[in-house]
Amino acid sequence: MNITNNAQANSHQHHLSLLLVYLQLHEYRFTTISPASHAKVNSRIENAEANDLIGIFGWNRPFKRDIIDAKLFDLMQAADIAVRVGRLWKSRLRVSSMNGLLFLHSAFPTVENEAVFFGPDSYRFANVIHQFFASHPPPIHRAVDIGTGSGLGAILLALALKAPEANPDIIAVDINEYALNLARVNMSDADIHHIQLVNSNLLSSVGGNFDLIIANPPYLIDKSERTYRHGGGHLGADLSLAILATAIERLNPGGTLLLYTGIAIVNGHDAFLAEATERLILAGFTLTYSEIDPDIFGEELESEAYSSADRIAAVVLAARKLAQKSRIVHFKPSIKKQVFINTTAAR
Repeated sequence: MNITNNAQANSHQHHLSLLLVYLQLHEYRFTTISPASHAKVNSRIENAEANDLIGIFGWNRPFKRDIIDAKLFDLMQAADIAVRVGRLWKSRLRVSSMNGLLFLHSAFPTVENEAVFFGPDSYRFANVIHQFFASHPPPIHRAVDIGTGSGLGAILLALALKAPEANPDIIAVDINEYALNLARVNMSDADIHHIQLVNSNLLSSVGGNFDLIIANPPYLIDKSERTYRHGGGHLGADLSLAILATAIERLNPGGTLLLYTGIAIVNGHDAFLAEATERLILAGFTLTYSEIDPDIFGEELESEAYSSADRIAAVVLAARKLAQKSRIVHFKPSIKKQVFINTTAAR
């Protein structure tokens, strides 16, 4: 499905919004699991067809037309997400839930170049954002979600900064126009209408500096180099490093980069941590670095791209730009549950 900025696209988005309202009214809830686990559950004989809303929009199984009411089916057709699969039908989109919010994202399996991903990484990223705001950060007047995808990060920013006195400028950027259209619908369902959506490669199409930059970028090596999945470079870290470089350049003094990503560990060594630490210290930042899950996407280790890797870990890098550039110290990175580096000169 190719959504473009025209009357038909606006009609599709309108009906997608109505679809989410329908699902909310029917108390729809679904937690999306990893692609490997999803495939295993769907492969069971008894799961060949959907028999309820969760089966249709969560597990994304084919369904018989008569198991849903005419109003819902009409909405699906008007939104152009009902597709024939032999004698059955299937939804072109899935819907996941998180804390009462609903998120449209791509069908299973996610194979298209412009697919919009939502899964375990999304829930971990959300927890990272919640924990950041629970720490009572400095006032945030301007924030951006780089690679917004479904719009999750930007929506959580808006909810965390919803105090009337805050009135922050929140921007969500993505290189994928299709993702921006789905994010717009997801934001509307969350009753959030003040986020600016911009088609941009990192921050190339956005001016000014920021108090907070958040990102959950693609970090795997994908043979097809699909936008939603491919991190680039030898082991998928290039995009994460590009975001780090952007943050160094575009954060205000006192501003924070909150980066959730996946890193390949080779012979016990985290090359991303070593590179990020050197760059950030030279640029006058303090940082914390945490492994929040030591083993994700284990099936990728069977591929040639990861033949030298021990594992892929989910990590969080939080880097704060100091008002005064810190003195340079030497740091030998090591793999720990958490590393805290503060290079501020003693006063």
